[in-house]
Amino acid sequence: MSRSDLLKSGITRTATRALLKAAGYDDDSIDKPWIGVANSWNEMFPGHAHLRTVAEAVKDGVREAGGTPFEFNTIAICDGICSTTDAMRYSLPHREIVTSSIEAMAEGHMLDGLVLISSCDKIVPGMLSAACRLNIPSIFVPGGCMQPGIFRGESIGMGELGDIVVQYLNKEITEDEFKLFVESVLPGCGGCTEMGTANTMQCLAEALGMSLTGAAIIPASDSKLLRMARKSGRRIVDLVEKDIKPSDIVTCEAVLNSIRVAQAIGGSTNTCLHIPAVAGELDIEVPLTVFNDTAKEIPVLCDVQPTGKHFVADIYRAGGVPAIMKRLETKLGLDEMTVTGKTVGENISNAIILNDRLIRPLDDPIYDEGALVILYGNLAPEGAVIKQSAILAENMKVFTGEAEVFESEQEALNAILSGQVARGKVIVIRYMGPKGDPGMREVTSIAKALVLLGMGDAVSLVTDGRFSGYAHGPAIGHVSPEAFEGGPIAVVRNGDVIHINVPERVLELKVPEEEIQRRLKAWKPPEERFKRGYLCHYVRNSQPTHKGAQIR
Repeated sequence: MSRSDLLKSGITRTATRALLKAAGYDDDSIDKPWIGVANSWNEMFPGHAHLRTVAEAVKDGVREAGGTPFEFNTIAICDGICSTTDAMRYSLPHREIVTSSIEAMAEGHMLDGLVLISSCDKIVPGMLSAACRLNIPSIFVPGGCMQPGIFRGESIGMGELGDIVVQYLNKEITEDEFKLFVESVLPGCGGCTEMGTANTMQCLAEALGMSLTGAAIIPASDSKLLRMARKSGRRIVDLVEKDIKPSDIVTCEAVLNSIRVAQAIGGSTNTCLHIPAVAGELDIEVPLTVFNDTAKEIPVLCDVQPTGKHFVADIYRAGGVPAIMKRLETKLGLDEMTVTGKTVGENISNAIILNDRLIRPLDDPIYDEGALVILYGNLAPEGAVIKQSAILAENMKVFTGEAEVFESEQEALNAILSGQVARGKVIVIRYMGPKGDPGMREVTSIAKALVLLGMGDAVSLVTDGRFSGYAHGPAIGHVSPEAFEGGPIAVVRNGDVIHINVPERVLELKVPEEEIQRRLKAWKPPEERFKRGYLCHYVRNSQPTHKGAQIR
């Protein structure tokens, strides 16, 4: 008996059948497997504006394979729209709403299988978490990447915004040129052009085995995306018939595969939040030390923005995720099952690398170590995250400076822009974590401002907040425990010396331990900023960042 049979079979379920018939379904469609199509389509932003068409292709495939699709929607927030404002507080927490809303629909209607459609930052991991929590046959359909825009004959993307702002402020370009550039940066739908969180998570969904081979970063404007969506719709029916579930696919080794791919592509620091959260739904623990271990084994192979020269669409044309995994073949677990019904090794056996400059060989990498590493020390006992491949100045990998402490992003930004932060300082921004802000919004504006003002080789940034996948420079985030929960970052004072050593994975507050403990004993937690509503619920129930910051 299938899950949906509990709602549609037998004389006692005639009322259910009546309701479905009132919605336009006939006996034949009711009796087939029920496939939920969870779609994050909305009209608000380009990462999701095209997904209605993608869902139609998925539903065609489901019907062709003998299933009945039932489409429903989840919410989706765009980090780019809410960036640098209080609205960003909802970005990470809304991942949990995505997960729970899919859980509610799938359990409330006893769906037999799920197709999950999304392309952006928090929605992709939210959907993958839902699949793992429910553990019913599921397949993820990425919404693809955005094509770069064109300015003065050259391809452009989000990463060039900083450069063009400087050119405009220096009167090197006119106001009309500035407007032309900005309006050309995002020419169409899909996840933003660089390897930010959106495209990172699409790649990792495929690396986990939850998407069809080659599905991850098809440009949203490419008709292949619709063909892949239709194929995914057909495939879910077979997964239901064979009862292949996420727990058969998202294993410990599959999780390691995804982290290895994240290291090779120069993935977003948000990976360190999302992969532990997804894996945790299947009781797979992902200690942050795994990122340090894999960084030693896996070099950065992809010359892709924001740290490289090219765009995600170029990586797709060079062979995409299958080509990247082919490069890593000797480093991967090849026997893991995937939604294709084949193993990782079988999926990539015929993969072709079409451009050695974009997807480099293991013996000729962009960087010798992987992108993401975790720093430890008395300032971050549970770890802090840095994207070492985004440190543009070599001298900033080992750095010692006096702390300049701020209690908010805006306070720090005002000080930087007004010239109040001297070279040689370590900017500390605290109470930006999941519980402290609340919501752990990005403080990417600070990292960008330092680079734009030519201070990326002289000032470091340490925060219990997080960064966009586009952040550059010596930006250390996710400091855990966060300030709101009494982590040592809560008692850093102006003038305290902070030592950073990325190669040695060290983040140290050069203050005697007895003094730190004395300060912590005198410290009192601030009042909760929200007494009601969803953020209040998130603050009281979210896990710390080193465990994924999800509600458990």
